[in-house]
Amino acid sequence: MSAGVRLRTSITSVFCDLGNSPNPENRVTVICPERALAGAKFMQRRQFIRGFCSGLAAWPLAAYAQQGGEPRRIGVLGADATVWKPWMAALIARLRELGWITGENIAIEYRWAEGRSRRVSEIAAEFLRQDVDVIVTYGSAVPILKEATTTIPIVFAVAFDPVRDGLVQSLSHPGSNVTGMSIQQLDLVGKRLELLREVIPQLHRLAILADAGYAEPMLEAERVKSTAQALGLEAARLGIWGPQDIAPTLEALKGKADALYVVSDALIAANRTRILNLALNESLPTILSYDDYVEAGGLMSYGPNYGDLFRRAADMVDKILHGTKPSDIPVGQPTKFDFAINVNTATALGLTMTPKLLATADEVIK
Repeated sequence: MSAGVRLRTSITSVFCDLGNSPNPENRVTVICPERALAGAKFMQRRQFIRGFCSGLAAWPLAAYAQQGGEPRRIGVLGADATVWKPWMAALIARLRELGWITGENIAIEYRWAEGRSRRVSEIAAEFLRQDVDVIVTYGSAVPILKEATTTIPIVFAVAFDPVRDGLVQSLSHPGSNVTGMSIQQLDLVGKRLELLREVIPQLHRLAILADAGYAEPMLEAERVKSTAQALGLEAARLGIWGPQDIAPTLEALKGKADALYVVSDALIAANRTRILNLALNESLPTILSYDDYVEAGGLMSYGPNYGDLFRRAADMVDKILHGTKPSDIPVGQPTKFDFAINVNTATALGLTMTPKLLATADEVIK
């Protein structure tokens, strides 16, 4: 076309059925050379519209393909598969609500520490090799993960005192590549002891069982001890290093304690049934942190709703997968709490649960 020659155009409006698009039927305004719609040496009008619409219909598919690619990879480093099962269901359900579908745009790799610190190190190395996009885990595993990577985002779904334990710089400004959910609530310990004293008015001696291999559970055990002593109770911490220590430790308590406070972590969770059976054999009422222990035979639990914690952890994962840095995501704290009672265990221990106490429970196991 020579310079200065004006191209005559025609404006037309057509409907294109874009079957694969969010809006199947779309009106499209087309501005094109008038000759293109007039016939002559060019395609007929109907052919033009058909070709235009078919090309436009292919556009959403191409756009979706560009947005697709490899699924984002989430590494889950949990304490115990059985304990974490309902919590993972909560996390996956929330991710689905946010548009992340397992097997489509996310792939989840599950690994279980089963109370072994060496296993945590092995899993950390494996996740690094797989180059996962984010790791979901628990507080005690974070120090090992932080040593392994400073780049892969880490979300702890539950941690007792992440600031004191050095997992984050502060709750509002986590810093580094770590954020998550804290269950640090000063009144939790006091509330659990209050429940024990209501059920066992003669409570005088309290034993506290915790994993001696990690700082976090032992710090909680120390807080339990100081709180109990402030209430006029005798209290002793009992640290176990592995499954082999459980039986001798609990058997040695016979006649020396009125109740057992169990501090939860990976080692305890992996051996919960054994611990609770031995405690029952020694006629020791137990107070625990969440209802799975009560379902396994514990007497009572009071603590955060873990399903809610994992749903909120999923919100953090979503933000990270969309580009937000963990250091810019404040650490969350629980807002929902559950109280569970096992009436069968109470009966076996010769304890009476008052109707008033039962009425306050969120879950009563009979």
